[in-house]
Amino acid sequence: MKKTLAVAAVAAAMIPAAAFGQARDQIRIVGSSTVFPFSTAVAETFGRQGKFKTPVVESTGTGGGMRLFCAGVGTGHPDMTNASRPMTKSEFETCAKNGVTDITEVKIGFDGIVVADKLGSAKMNLSRKDIYLALAEKVPMNGGLAENPYKTWAQLNPNLPNTKIEVIGPPPTSGTRDAFVELVMDFGCKDFPEIKAITDAKVKAQACSKLREDGAYIEAGENDNLIIQKLNTSPDALGIFGYSFLDQNKDKVQGSQIEGFDSTFDNISAGKYPISRSIFFYVKNAHVGVIPGIKEFVTEFVSEKAYGKEGYLVDKGLIPLPDAERAKVREASVGLTKLAM
Repeated sequence: MKKTLAVAAVAAAMIPAAAFGQARDQIRIVGSSTVFPFSTAVAETFGRQGKFKTPVVESTGTGGGMRLFCAGVGTGHPDMTNASRPMTKSEFETCAKNGVTDITEVKIGFDGIVVADKLGSAKMNLSRKDIYLALAEKVPMNGGLAENPYKTWAQLNPNLPNTKIEVIGPPPTSGTRDAFVELVMDFGCKDFPEIKAITDAKVKAQACSKLREDGAYIEAGENDNLIIQKLNTSPDALGIFGYSFLDQNKDKVQGSQIEGFDSTFDNISAGKYPISRSIFFYVKNAHVGVIPGIKEFVTEFVSEKAYGKEGYLVDKGLIPLPDAERAKVREASVGLTKLAM
């Protein structure tokens, strides 16, 4: 009996070892372009400490990062993924299906979604209704929905400039795109009688969230810096990206007002700026203790010197969590608390 139990124990121990094969000695992180600057800053600080190699951070977009993260356990799969929205139930279920069953969620702070243009342009004051009417594939008109006819901002709102509607933004794989649809498009469409009259939930969601494909909305990939570059060559264009990129490029671009509020650190942290969201990263706990430094990296990320009120991530544009929530997140993160969905 003892011999049988010993053999069984050895066999069980070999299962995770086989999944990892030749273990990596460097953390691999994928995911959100919005969280990328924060994760990179922590990775560089972590690497300079000399105990572990600098983690490799890739900007794949939130959706792309979730697919890579949830694909399995082992050295062929990333250890962590950044996200500019929470993990969805379907992503959680995909992770579980592929053996990724022990995950820690770390909420690192807040970020605003800005609608920006070239520095020096006449600053616009947009409502979420304005943005919906400018970018929806179909808009409420004469009691129904019609193909979007608006070519200029003044056509949909006479208080806005008579300039061409041209908005450069993220693709469907981006968490910024997901949050933009939820916080702007879904909100901007909700009060129209034509939308309220739709009884089919899927049809209603499509009417609010489907972006036009006639050139007024231009997908720019997962690189927010590319959007900023394009704004400098397209004086009438607007760009959609996270506040941190605005903060790091104030010499090139400016944020539009949204319903009377500027996209500033103070307005976002106070909850006044209408388009703000929480940002996260996720840890694959099966890799902890196999890939060196994961727990230590998490500890660095949630330290006061990093994501605290005076931390180095604030200099990168992070809006920190309130003191009590920050302490609670730190305790759960360092303890690698398992996510329940």
